[in-house]
Amino acid sequence: MIRFPDLPEEEAEAGIQFFSENTVFALPDEQGSADWIREVVAQAGFDAGVISFIFCSDGHIHAMNVEYLEHDTLTDVITFPYGEEPLSGDIFISVDRVAENADGLGVPMLQELHRVMVHGVLHLMGHDDATLEAKAAMRVLEDEALATLPPSLEQEPGE
Repeated sequence: MIRFPDLPEEEAEAGIQFFSENTVFALPDEQGSADWIREVVAQAGFDAGVISFIFCSDGHIHAMNVEYLEHDTLTDVITFPYGEEPLSGDIFISVDRVAENADGLGVPMLQELHRVMVHGVLHLMGHDDATLEAKAAMRVLEDEALATLPPSLEQEPGE
């Protein structure tokens, strides 16, 4: 059985939020990324509630994977949904894993990060990636969302 962390005691103000835990990381354009996520959510027919992205290290996400999902593996994203409508939850993302995957795929780190962000949002929407067929379907949805990503959000600061 999956055990989720406790729900927040107080209802947070609706919005897309960004945090970091056990790592130093911040999106170069949080507002642009939040606007893009809100648009992806709206295009899918959902209302965005509180969606928190927590950027963390491999060690932190691995510990969460073991504790809450009983998986002793590294992963790039873990999603904890808090409700269907409005769409709400916490999305933990290992920036270590995303950077390594981006390097291996030969894509910009911020592009891969946005793919993983939308992947987490798709999980909040109820999409699953437990089978090869479901993974392929999620990849199509990720690609559709990334096609709407403003090019400025893929660029590293200073580019």
